[in-house]
Formats: sequence, structure tokens, C-alpha cells
Amino acid sequence: MKLNYGPFTAILTTLLFCTNGASAGLLIDPYIGATIGAGGQTLYADGDYDSDSAQSYGAVLGMDIPLVRIELEYDFLNRKDSDVHLGMVNAYLKMPTPVIHPYIGAGIGSTFDGEIYGREIDASVAYQGMLGLTFDIPVVPINIDAEMRVLYSANIYENVSNSPDLLQYDLRLKLRFVF
Repeated sequence: MKLNYGPFTAILTTLLFCTNGASAGLLIDPYIGATIGAGGQTLYADGDYDSDSAQSYGAVLGMDIPLVRIELEYDFLNRKDSDVHLGMVNAYLKMPTPVIHPYIGAGIGSTFDGEIYGREIDASVAYQGMLGLTFDIPVVPINIDAEMRVLYSANIYENVSNSPDLLQYDLRLKLRFVF
């Protein structure tokens, strides 16, 4: 028995990708964006710590699905004596409210380049948690996220007995262009 998948494919494509105006009918909204943040960075090693103010800059690429958002993120963390590059995969759970959407999220990734106190860091696993609000701008395909974020990465130097842990906490703004 031969099955004809043409009508099924046409209906599925129509449901997923047809739009009414500025992508209002999409079930999956791809987006790109940029982030900027300010907060602090703390390095812990054997009970000692060093804290200072820090900035973060980043770029994101993701998909916004009803109730869930998934994204790839690049971050650059900067303070007076450290520069750290990160790659992260994030997942967010959104509340289905009109115009302003509260969300909670988590991410996992890795440091992959940078230096702290003039010493080059090694790749280490990084974790982060986010809590924020998304503001949908009517008519324009742009969303603004305001979030609090905490990032942690352990043992940033490889094969060192006193390798510090990195803790970055900041407030961020994210501007996302939704296709």
C-alpha cells in the first residue's frame, strides 16, 4: 500500500511557518540577538576570594517555542584583570502571559579562551541560572529581555592544585530580533 505524504507535509508546513503580519502565526520563532550586562566576578581558591565589578557582552541564536525557548550563546566576561570567553546552551521556561513574559532558565557550556591575572585559562565546564522578564514590543519583531544571571565555572586552570573557581553574577539586557 502506497501512502501519499504530500497533503500531510503541506498541512504541517502551513501550521509551522505561515505568518499573519510580523510573525504572529509562527509556532517556532527563530531569533538572533545581543546581550550586555554589568555585575561582579568573584574568584575562589582555598577559602580566599577576590571580587571586583565586571561586564559581560554576548551574542545569541535561538528558537522561541510556546512556553519554551532554546538558544546558543557566546559570552565575553571582562573585569580589570580577566577576560573569559564562554560558549553556552540555554533552555528557558516561560509563563504564557500577554506582552510581559516572566521566565526561568538554566544553561551549560564551557570556558574556551581567556586569561585571569595574566595566566591563560583552560577549558572548564560552566553552569548558569537565569531569572527574567521578556518584553514583547507590539508590531515590531523585537523582544527585550531583562534578567538576573549567575554563572559558575570550577577549576579554571588545569593541573594546578590551587585552581580558582569563577563566579559571575550580573544584570543583563538582551535585545532579540525575531524572524
